[in-house]
Amino acid sequence: MRKVQRALISVSDKTGVVEFANALVSMGVEILSTGGTRRKLEEAGVPVKAVEEYTGFPEIMNHRVVTLHPKVHGGLLAVRDDETHMQEAADLGIDMIDMVVVNLYPFQQTVAKEDVTLEDAVENIDIGGPTMVRSSAKNHKYVAVVCKVDFYDDIIAEMQANDGCLSFATRQTLALEAFAHTGQYDAAIVNYLCKQTAAEGEKMPKYFAPWYVKQGQDLRYGENPHQDGAAYAQVGSAEPGVARAEKLHGRKELSFNNYLDLTAALECVREFDEPAACVIKHLNPCGLASADDITQAFQDAWSGDPISSFGGIFGFNRVVDAEIAAMIGNNEFLREVIEPRYREETGDDESMIISAFPECVIAPGYTDEALEILSRRKNVRVMAMADFAPEGRFADYDVKKIPGGAVIQTQDSQSVSRIGTKIVTKKQPTTEQLESLLFADKVAKHVKSNAIVLVQGKRLVGCGAGQMSRIDSALIAARKAGKRAEGACLASDAMFPAPDGLVSAAETGAVAIIQPGGSVKDDDVIKAADDQGVVMVLSGMRHFWH
Repeated sequence: MRKVQRALISVSDKTGVVEFANALVSMGVEILSTGGTRRKLEEAGVPVKAVEEYTGFPEIMNHRVVTLHPKVHGGLLAVRDDETHMQEAADLGIDMIDMVVVNLYPFQQTVAKEDVTLEDAVENIDIGGPTMVRSSAKNHKYVAVVCKVDFYDDIIAEMQANDGCLSFATRQTLALEAFAHTGQYDAAIVNYLCKQTAAEGEKMPKYFAPWYVKQGQDLRYGENPHQDGAAYAQVGSAEPGVARAEKLHGRKELSFNNYLDLTAALECVREFDEPAACVIKHLNPCGLASADDITQAFQDAWSGDPISSFGGIFGFNRVVDAEIAAMIGNNEFLREVIEPRYREETGDDESMIISAFPECVIAPGYTDEALEILSRRKNVRVMAMADFAPEGRFADYDVKKIPGGAVIQTQDSQSVSRIGTKIVTKKQPTTEQLESLLFADKVAKHVKSNAIVLVQGKRLVGCGAGQMSRIDSALIAARKAGKRAEGACLASDAMFPAPDGLVSAAETGAVAIIQPGGSVKDDDVIKAADDQGVVMVLSGMRHFWH
């Protein structure tokens, strides 16, 4: 334990600083301070000495140079057990500083403003603050560094319980937080300056410096039981994401795979402005529908493939009410409503539909009655995303880790519109078919490649995902759809490189097809579509998802 006898306080965020300083003074701690912080403490009646009085050197250059002085950093970096250090300090009139309380200029908040200028951004790059933080953190054997308001109460409590002393364990933890704080701060500056210095035509940054913070405890395990795992949130992200979703109910903690599937569900349903619901299994939608109301959308989605829905993730882009909550995980509803509909529509009378159990549910919110109903299902994790589709979320990069590095891209934030399509077959689509094709194209965007999806209206009825051959994906989609494939609309996430893929798509029973085009054999594929008597629309937009 080491006693805190002198503290230097210089904070940008002054929340709670008066109370914190008063508590320190009550334990006999001398306070040094600068600028606005010193004035705030003085106005509150806190005894304080100006840093410039201590150093004998004024604050200069519009407060740019204040604490960058040997009497400050000597007092922070001196090794108290080293006689040479202490003799030098005594000779030079350097007093020991046992605590630094610093939080930095609000650089991230400044550059987040739409009208920020380079000059404003540069003026909010803190120099003295990070320097003091790093000096203190390096010498944490003797010095405590406090860089977050959240730490104030715990620090005061420990000092009051220990005659003004802090333990080494506490100082070491504070040092970790300090280096993380300055590391994150520097990462934000790097990301900003990369944008400012990008060469003409350079679309991706030279450096990419995200910063992640672990959320809660480690996961039970990773993707498989022999792997370790944890969930992290990206600091400063425009997208809060599932890592920051609120868990409202659920006895079990989320797993590694739950986080991935919840993200897939979130991405699926917020693709649509109209009410939409989905069922995700192993990152792919086995059910997805939009309708005039969210209840109908959910029933349409669930009955798309109730076989695969067991242990899946239910996603909604509207608040879940009591009516929907009563359906979720309800085996009676599954047997009386969903299963008969599925059997009748597909002609599948043999496949086993296990139960109505979902692993998780995610939505923008839940009514009180809905939450009460869902809380009766102990093993269902209920997740709320209040900030469901924040503006600017597509500004974040899509990052995929590879051994030794990562590949980074902008997000697939676009969807094809009617204006962007080109009808290339003799047969023209009806208005209803064109609407279904545009819906199918959005669905295919969220299916692992190679992707083939079949839809009826605005409802997924057959999904072929993640196959090495597009022909195999078409076969799987047709098998999943059963009788519903007849007269369906089909989307392919990428071009048909040869006519055989188009023929296999038409053989599912689909009467209209949307695909990006772009093959050297597009003319042959178009001819094949005409020969099959199907409508084909080129979107000009590929949606690979690996």
